[in-house]
Amino acid sequence: MPSLMLAEALAAPDAVARFLAADEAAWAAFGACLRVADPRAVVTVARGSSDHAASYLGYLLTARLGRPVASLPPSLVTLYDAPLRAQGLFAVALSQSGQSPDILAGLHALRRAGAIAAALVNDTASPLAEVAAWCFGLHAGAERAVAATKSFLASLAAAARLIGTWQGDARFLAGLAALPARLAGAAERDWSAAIPPLAASDRAIVVSRGLGLAIAAEVALKLKETCGLHAEAISGAELRHGPMALIGPKETVLVLAMRGPALAELVSLAAELRESGAKVVLAAPEEIGERNVTLTTTDEPDLDPLAAVQSFYPLAASLAEARGMNPDAPPHLSKVTRTL
Repeated sequence: MPSLMLAEALAAPDAVARFLAADEAAWAAFGACLRVADPRAVVTVARGSSDHAASYLGYLLTARLGRPVASLPPSLVTLYDAPLRAQGLFAVALSQSGQSPDILAGLHALRRAGAIAAALVNDTASPLAEVAAWCFGLHAGAERAVAATKSFLASLAAAARLIGTWQGDARFLAGLAALPARLAGAAERDWSAAIPPLAASDRAIVVSRGLGLAIAAEVALKLKETCGLHAEAISGAELRHGPMALIGPKETVLVLAMRGPALAELVSLAAELRESGAKVVLAAPEEIGERNVTLTTTDEPDLDPLAAVQSFYPLAASLAEARGMNPDAPPHLSKVTRTL
């Protein structure tokens, strides 16, 4: 019997399709609001997988709209009572449950300090929805597995929709509309070649750059929480600034080389890592002959990270079982995490 994690990961394309079909008028009104208000900067509030979606949102938003984006550490509000000044800012919280007290406090403080406050949340009946001036449901449906999969992909789609709607980019939004079909193809990708090196490892490094770095962080988290494999995400550029000294025959490195300005450099880095003796798994588009597993491409390169994580989730479920773990019962974790 397949794990809940696998079943829900395979349901993600339908979840994203539901999300993209919903709330069209509200999204259009929100985009118009942002264009009129013209926020000078953006602040995100999130934790865990939702924070990885926030990182994708931040990178994509700055790349496309030029606004600086910062992630607010919730403890600045809950522990340090920082005197926030948020006039002229746009604040967005991302959450699956919408119940974590620190996320609620962070968005509430930003709204009280003058920011336009929005929430992207799977449960629109949650407390977070009441805190936000604008709230958009992810429409992923109930997620029974502890490890988020379909709700994370819906969060990424929401981030892309927010930016495309704000920008008024019809071509990008058309690519987003075609995304569910691309995700369905990505879910069928065979990434089993990655199982032997990862199953035999004590630790792994997940490398990417640009928009792919948020996905590397999510991959590393899932390797830790569902597979019991200590994994850390790092930028390919940062790897060269010191950590490269750690690479040797004992290291397993997963390189996520997506389309975009960093593709050639990441493929070259993978070759260097192999020469150092590391066990390298290169995930790259079909045209890259040195790849070990294939990344599905979408109608817009900026959406390729969603296809990458869609292909990874079934691998994670299989890898957990190969390592003797139950992906539906990660130790010390629960579905709703309440932190301050």
